[in-house]
Amino acid sequence: MALRSKALAAIKERGALLVYPLQNRKEPLSLWSELHPRTPMKWAWDEDHDDRIGRLWILREELSRSNEVVYAKWFQNRATFFSKDVAVNLLAYLKAHEVALTGLGPDSRNVLDLLESDSPLSTKQLKSAAELEGRLMEPTFNRAVRPLWNHLLLVGYGEFEDSSFPSLGYGATSTLFEDLYRKAATTDPDRAGEKLLAKLGEDNPFWKHARKLRRKWDAESSPPKP
Repeated sequence: MALRSKALAAIKERGALLVYPLQNRKEPLSLWSELHPRTPMKWAWDEDHDDRIGRLWILREELSRSNEVVYAKWFQNRATFFSKDVAVNLLAYLKAHEVALTGLGPDSRNVLDLLESDSPLSTKQLKSAAELEGRLMEPTFNRAVRPLWNHLLLVGYGEFEDSSFPSLGYGATSTLFEDLYRKAATTDPDRAGEKLLAKLGEDNPFWKHARKLRRKWDAESSPPKP
């Protein structure tokens, strides 16, 4: 089976995978650990480096724009892939539609509006359109996109050659995966949580992270006690 097919099968089977492992820990599971289960990953780019690291980086970009899986900087701001069924349930469980309507600050709202009108955009294009260019605005930009990543309102989609290094393509989930977003908006959040738990397992770090984000949103959106 070709590497691409193996990767897609692993994402769909597991439901959620990082691209690379965190310090070669067993969990969370990653594409690397699924494709190379007996090989610790050593992050190096010298002449003796493992070329499978580079091939996986290229594959990550291809899969991100395949529309067969969903890619986001989600778990601890790390590159994470989701199967479509897990993405739908995660969108519902994290109340993405509700967050988009009522829970975004001005900068986050502006970024999402821009991407809903035109997706994907390169990092450079998005910062320019949002008037968040330059080193001084970098923290503001990161704060703006963080809740969008957290609630899967934002996806990574391919790369752009608009600087000395390729930059990530940013896209609105509601634009690039409209069918998934619409389905999630009409799915009961608690029922979606039950499906996530059944798929991922109670001790799964991705499930624990989702629960943490959901509790945080519920606390922030609850009316103050009299």
